[in-house]
Amino acid sequence: MRTRVNPRTWSLARQLFALQVVVVAVVVLAAGVAAYLQARQSSHASTSARVLAVARSVAASPLVRSALTGPDPSAILQPYAEKVRRDTGTDFVVVMSTNGTRYSHPKPDLIGKRFSGHIDAAVAGGVVLETYGGSFGPSERAVVPVRADGGPVLGLVSVGVTRAAIARELAHLVPGLLGAAVVALLLAAGGTALVARRLRRQTHGLGPDELARMYEFYDAVLHAVREGLVLLDPQGRLLLTNDEARRLLDLPEVWTGHRLDELGLPAPMTDALKDGREVNDAIHLTANRVLVVNQAPARWEGRELGAVLTLRDHTDLQALTGELNSARGLTEALRSQAHEAANRLHSVISLIELGRTDQALTFATAELALAQKLTDLVVGAVDEPVLAALLLGKAAEANERGVDLEVDPASSVPEGVIPARDLVTLVGNLLDNAIDAAATAPGPRRVGFSGWIEDEPSGHRIASTLVLQVSDSGPGLDDASAASAFTRGWSTKADERLIGRGLGLALVGQATRRHHGTVDVGRANDVGFVGTTLVDGGFTGAVFTVRLPLAVEVAP
Repeated sequence: MRTRVNPRTWSLARQLFALQVVVVAVVVLAAGVAAYLQARQSSHASTSARVLAVARSVAASPLVRSALTGPDPSAILQPYAEKVRRDTGTDFVVVMSTNGTRYSHPKPDLIGKRFSGHIDAAVAGGVVLETYGGSFGPSERAVVPVRADGGPVLGLVSVGVTRAAIARELAHLVPGLLGAAVVALLLAAGGTALVARRLRRQTHGLGPDELARMYEFYDAVLHAVREGLVLLDPQGRLLLTNDEARRLLDLPEVWTGHRLDELGLPAPMTDALKDGREVNDAIHLTANRVLVVNQAPARWEGRELGAVLTLRDHTDLQALTGELNSARGLTEALRSQAHEAANRLHSVISLIELGRTDQALTFATAELALAQKLTDLVVGAVDEPVLAALLLGKAAEANERGVDLEVDPASSVPEGVIPARDLVTLVGNLLDNAIDAAATAPGPRRVGFSGWIEDEPSGHRIASTLVLQVSDSGPGLDDASAASAFTRGWSTKADERLIGRGLGLALVGQATRRHHGTVDVGRANDVGFVGTTLVDGGFTGAVFTVRLPLAVEVAP
């Protein structure tokens, strides 16, 4: 059974080679045919010119003129005409009278007979150029008049070359044309083979259908994948990105060929990714997002192609993690309070059993008043329920660590001024850092929170600003530390963990920039609070002040 050859299964290089060979063969064949036709046309034209020149030369000969006026023209003209015919390589030289009677002919038996062809134009003094089938078959011939000096037409001269002779001349050109065509075909095939070989290396022997299918799958996967994907060349320039990468990195419309450090990305991120080094699950902050970054070198058969960069958006996850940590802290605080309440309840019951009813009542009332005072203070100062819950949870957490969290009673944070998630990010991270700083310092250990709205008239408008302020009794920050505090990875704690260290203040800075605000770091001794209960000493550490511009209202 014969195997059917299917060209569609060939590789792209093989199909291209076969197609180019066919195209080159057709072109060479067409060129050869065109060259042959041109040579034939040229040969006919040159033959017409040659027979006309010979005919005119014979007609201008004095011997011919004198013979035409003599008693026996054939005796003189026949040997002369034959000599001219042999010398010029023509097939016939015929001298005739004006009525067409031949005086010479290569076939002597035709002498004296009429010339077969058109002679009227020549008798009238013109020239006849024609292809005519005479005694030698079809021939290219010329007929010219023989004139006396300034006189009438004495006779005619016809010179011709048969078509068969012209064909024989062309037949000598065919081997040369075929040889040139074969050489051109071989050279073209050799060049095509080299091109096909290079193409085979570049396409890895894949066929067009396989390449098209690979491109379709590749393009579909590139746009469907939920992670950002960036391909970098060995010099660190961007070659390819998908939609998610352009969204996460806020790339400009023209990004091809740019380096990462030319795209306005944070310096820590570009420094970590330069030189195509390997990076695993590194967290980096851009202006609006928290990204988990991975980078690995791209190699093919031992050759370095560049690097592959993948990005995952953890902005929402980080915010949800912060809210979850706040909820977990509140839960732990409630569990701790429940445990403490159980201990206090046992103490009250024991005092009652011992008959110390007055002391039991005093103890229970004092604990209840203390807890209710903090709750009333937070609820009265903060209208945003999420922030109120966060402060109560952080107060319980601070209490467990021996730190007093004090809320300025003059605070006023309306509900809905900024998204609750951003409030949790800002206040939660600032309080966590403040509690950590105060817990490591000598007593009294205190953390303060205050928040208020500042209204500043500006012409016919009122510019409102939300101010959030957190202070602690810790060691504080020097100028260099304050300048680096909001950089990802910066931390005062000796902990090598990536997540949870050096990220909180960076998230604060990111959320502040997202709301076009500012954050300042100072010393508690130099920065006062709006309230009066938080400036009575004990706050000697750092003060973080966040200012977030709100909507501008038209003044009445």
